[in-house]
Amino acid sequence: MRKWFFLFVMVILMFFCVEISSVSAAGSKFIIINKSNNQLAYYENNQLKKVFLVGTGRSQSLTPEGTFKIVNKIKNRPYYTGNIPGGDPRNPLGDRWLGINAMGTWGTTYAIHGNNNPDSIGGYVSSGCVRMYDSEVEWLFNQVPVNTPVIITTSGKSFDSIAASNGYKVTASPVSTAVNGSVLKKGSRGPAVKEIQQKLTSLGFSTKGIDGVFGSNTENAVRQFQKSRGLKADGIVGTETRNALGKTTTTNPTSPSTSSSLNKSGTLKKGSKGPAVTELQRLLTEKGYNTKGVDGVFGSNTDQAVRQFQKARGLAVDGIVGNATKKALGS
Repeated sequence: MRKWFFLFVMVILMFFCVEISSVSAAGSKFIIINKSNNQLAYYENNQLKKVFLVGTGRSQSLTPEGTFKIVNKIKNRPYYTGNIPGGDPRNPLGDRWLGINAMGTWGTTYAIHGNNNPDSIGGYVSSGCVRMYDSEVEWLFNQVPVNTPVIITTSGKSFDSIAASNGYKVTASPVSTAVNGSVLKKGSRGPAVKEIQQKLTSLGFSTKGIDGVFGSNTENAVRQFQKSRGLKADGIVGTETRNALGKTTTTNPTSPSTSSSLNKSGTLKKGSKGPAVTELQRLLTEKGYNTKGVDGVFGSNTDQAVRQFQKARGLAVDGIVGNATKKALGS
């Protein structure tokens, strides 16, 4: 009887030792996921170690926000909904699953996991989980134990600032927060998208709004720009497209020179065509008045943009570009 009691006590002690060891290890590590730029930061010993691009919920509410913990770690988890076994190339969960206890669940509903569609990483694409590239989640899986804290938020702050606001005393890290190979594509959001939209619009490729949301209009503008530069017109802003945008000089939106087509032209109005209209459309687009194309044809969209510009400048709103409107375009 004593022998069995002794064995029982030893098993209990071993369980607690393992649990304490796990908690201790997790205490020096934590993860931050920022949905505003879809990046995941991994911290160890209160210092940023790596930053990864991730995919999150299709809508703002799908990926829950708060402070959670990793409660289970699974290799080759089956995709039960589709009856796809673990390890199958068709499995949308990839081959690593880090379950988190979000929304009162036990790590079987929400997780950081791999994916069989690398093109989805970086976008707002999931039903709530956080997607990573398979090779990167495999690395993370090997670093973090059960009980590792996971902070999920939407913030314009740096990772270190988010960590500090959650009670972590972080130290400066030489690790860059830039994500290698990060891309912007349909579904992306944030300041980086807004910057791309501003650049495209200033070059005459209308995104039909500068709102920081990479939708169909921004995708079309990117495709048009790529086509004009002889790039693969896939609508994705990767390294080549970024470089092409960076090398392109934005035309200065100041007063048209005396020798410009616009200044040499007479009155422009709906039905007008030619280089002067092209210049007019470019200037309006640069100033944020969308002509929905820079094609040299003064149609309904250009007429509407002119009227919006005239109204904003306190001019007669007639959609006709005479001397007063030309002068205002240069101010």
